Amino acid sequence: MHTKLLSIAAAVALAFAGAAQAQSPSTGAQDHKPSVDRKARKAEEDRINTEYKAERAKCKDMKGNEKEACEADAKGKEHVAKAELKAKYDPTPANQRKVDEAKAEHQYKVAKEKCDAQKGKEESACEKDVKAKYDKAKADIKAKYASSERKSATGSTASTTK
Repeated sequence: MHTKLLSIAAAVALAFAGAAQAQSPSTGAQDHKPSVDRKARKAEEDRINTEYKAERAKCKDMKGNEKEACEADAKGKEHVAKAELKAKYDPTPANQRKVDEAKAEHQYKVAKEKCDAQKGKEESACEKDVKAKYDKAKADIKAKYASSERKSATGSTASTTK
């Protein structure tokens, strides 16, 4: 009789422990995961800021247009890195689009600063070329994400109308 009672008690205890364990990992993981992600994200933000300051420090001894191009490059790299970080932790098409846009804008601003070193017609021609490349990059990004947005919009509309 005593053995049967112990085995029943053990079975009940295991059932309760199993039920508690089934509930706690999901809750515990949800509670624990954001703090880990928050810490990792903060560390990456700090790394980006440190890299930006180091890049700006390299520009300190430069003069004129070379310094402006260097600073534009440093600022652009920071902007791209922050956009990539956001896309890493929130991987949506909108955030990926922002990464692509940041990269295109970075290339444009640096190239435009380099064009400023030239004079007269050469500068004007350089700026037109850079602007044309930037406009094409923006159009490509718009087309790339417009097609995916249309697909998702039609897919969601089709599923809600049925």
